[in-house]
Amino acid sequence: MTATLTGVGVGPGDPELLTLRAVRVLREADVVFVPVLDRPAADGTATPGRAETTVSPHVPPDRLRRLPFALDDRGGVTVRRERAWDAAARTVTAAVDRGARALAFATIGDPNVYSTFGYLAQTVRALRPEVTVRTVPGVTAMQELAARSGIPLCEGREPLTLLPVTAGLALFADAVAGPGTVVAYKGWRRHPELLAELRRQGRLADAVLGSGLGLPGELVGPAAGTEGEPPYLSTLLVPARRRRRGGKL
Repeated sequence: MTATLTGVGVGPGDPELLTLRAVRVLREADVVFVPVLDRPAADGTATPGRAETTVSPHVPPDRLRRLPFALDDRGGVTVRRERAWDAAARTVTAAVDRGARALAFATIGDPNVYSTFGYLAQTVRALRPEVTVRTVPGVTAMQELAARSGIPLCEGREPLTLLPVTAGLALFADAVAGPGTVVAYKGWRRHPELLAELRRQGRLADAVLGSGLGLPGELVGPAAGTEGEPPYLSTLLVPARRRRRGGKL
């Protein structure tokens, strides 16, 4: 039998947002891998990641395996990142060599949207071309934030722009100046600059911020007044300008 590695999107954090397909694949898997930070706490323990917390109600502990990644590294492809990708891929292929045929990797959001799974899958394919790679889509943070804030992401002819702030503030500014909704990920370290740009363009009053969605202590509300540095997993949503119902059909 050919082994299959499936990247499973588990949503932004709320276990109730797992799809029926995601739950089925997780329960049927011989082993479920979850990403964790490769830097342990001061006491030497590894803190469970959001993906692990989300899937733990559906997966027995003996089938969960943690894969360390350089999740807090910044600035492109680093030696630390590459070593983590290689080590994770070797752990996956070792499970295949031991007889695992259904392998799953749980990732927050969607496995095809800014996910670590893409790097893992690419490396596993290089080591074991015979392994089949699949994905199960998941609810993204921008979808959950839109639902929680009551803001449609796009209407009529409006474009929807999703961008990482790590790509630069100029890209964000250009998108905000456009006609559609803008969603910014990975903006926690430059949050004050994002607010300043929204204020400059007269868009701050409508923007909303979501942090820790689906987790205790979550924040969903106006972006205005959130001048401090939000948590890493925060989403900024800037809705399109809409003057009347159906105005962009």
